[in-house]
Amino acid sequence: MMIHEAVQGAPRTKPSKRKGRGESSGHGKTSGRGNKGSGARTGTYITRGYEGGQTPIFKRFPKRGFSNQNFEHRYYIVNLQQVDELFDNGATVDPVALKDKGLIPDFKLPVKILCEGKLTKKLTILAGWYSKSAHAKILKVGGIAQNSKGEVFEFPKPKKKFVLRDPVKKVKAADEVPAEASAAKPVDAKAEAKPAAE
Repeated sequence: MMIHEAVQGAPRTKPSKRKGRGESSGHGKTSGRGNKGSGARTGTYITRGYEGGQTPIFKRFPKRGFSNQNFEHRYYIVNLQQVDELFDNGATVDPVALKDKGLIPDFKLPVKILCEGKLTKKLTILAGWYSKSAHAKILKVGGIAQNSKGEVFEFPKPKKKFVLRDPVKKVKAADEVPAEASAAKPVDAKAEAKPAAE
């Protein structure tokens, strides 16, 4: 066994760097901080991405696309397999019970139930949202899926952005004969008179 193998797992005890002790300390006159400036002072913090005054890379780089980071719905994720393992048959699964079991850290976000795993127990689950497959599994076993208010959970109806209407048939101008014009047209008596019999 070599010496480096014997001390490989020992904690490191590296002595701290002694600053401001002159050139004879082996770290130079300024201890590697250079000459003056904010980097040489104590208690300074340079903002991440700062490039010395020139336009930083995140401003020079073109932006494309769309992100819903500011208004997306955020949930604590719980799978059916976790619920099936930690709760007894007929139990009520709510955020308080989930926190006691260690499945969620706190009550800051609503809970979303996902479909991973099998569900073999009849449970009453209170959550903020369900995936469609998880909701179907809960009902198939005979359980009850409720929202955070204790009401029966229902998925919202799909929104109709555009209502399709029957197209209007357009009539050509030549074929159009207004009813009022035909009724008001005078009748010529001579043109309609029959010729006398010979």
